[in-house]
Amino acid sequence: MSHPIMKATLDLGQSLWLDYISRELMDSGGLERHVAEGLRGMTSNPTIFEKAIAGSSDYDDDIRKGIVAKLSAGEVFENLAVADVARACGMLAGVYRDSQGLDGYVSLEVSPNLAHDTNGTIAEAVRLWQRVNCLNLMIKVPGTAEGMPAVRELLTRGINVNVTLLFTLQQYRDVLEAYIAAFEARHARGETIANIASVASFFISRIDSVADAQLEKIGRKDLLAKAAIANACLAYKHFEEVTASARWQKLAQAGARVQRPLWASTSTKNPTYSDVLYVEELIAPHTVNTVPPQTLSAYKDHGKPSALLFKNLESATATLAEMKSLGVDVDKIAFDLIEDGVVKFSQSFDTLLAAISAKLNAGASA
Repeated sequence: MSHPIMKATLDLGQSLWLDYISRELMDSGGLERHVAEGLRGMTSNPTIFEKAIAGSSDYDDDIRKGIVAKLSAGEVFENLAVADVARACGMLAGVYRDSQGLDGYVSLEVSPNLAHDTNGTIAEAVRLWQRVNCLNLMIKVPGTAEGMPAVRELLTRGINVNVTLLFTLQQYRDVLEAYIAAFEARHARGETIANIASVASFFISRIDSVADAQLEKIGRKDLLAKAAIANACLAYKHFEEVTASARWQKLAQAGARVQRPLWASTSTKNPTYSDVLYVEELIAPHTVNTVPPQTLSAYKDHGKPSALLFKNLESATATLAEMKSLGVDVDKIAFDLIEDGVVKFSQSFDTLLAAISAKLNAGASA
């Protein structure tokens, strides 16, 4: 039975996805309950898999099979991730079907160690796409300078892409350009563009974590918790401008779907802020918000859905300009966070592989 708050959010044009995956979630019936309440998709990343695999014994039997097969830690992880994601794709297949391919997606990320390797990213993305073999899979590719050509190539090949680690407006402009260029290339060749989906994952709370620390130092508490939302609002404004353009409308008439902005990193890091701040303030049509389990629970409990993004958009440019005049440069903060995000995911990935290696060496007895 659908949850009234989740239904109200969807009625405003935003799909709620879960930023989490684990075998336990699927075994326990938790994912099925979420879907029945109105969950529309799932995302994963190296940190999430690290917690699921290294932090439990749920995968130890499969790790033992890896020992018998003499697999490397990387091969074991890929087998585990592919199995979980393919299973989740199956559990969300009804959402994919009923929404006619708008929702129902599960994301699987290429190795963050390939974030600066275009050809390596393309090769791994194609392999993962073929291994999972589900139409409602999205391959996550980081929005680095080297990731952008990979995004365009994968979309040109008809592979669904979730472009992740977007912090800056320039990155977002580049992503939308890659999306449109890929569709134009396919359309020019007479290939369908009607069944390809993509989201652009714009990160939110990490920007406030940095900006707010700088604002606290200069005593401007009135501007706290405003940088990230303003930055996201300007990204949405660009989305509206591009999708209204004649260039995009030509593709839309050929059946292309918009590449929806997806708000990521939407758990509230500062305990003095509302625990649903980055959900309530960023609701608008043609958007996705991917939330961790605790944020989803809080939102279902006391969220108040309304189209607040448009209200925030009215003051976004002025807010960011005022911060810049005070020496708090949100563009620079966002740019610095790109590589910081790559490093953090790479560290999680390396920690995960080390944990699997330890279990392999110990006979998966951990």
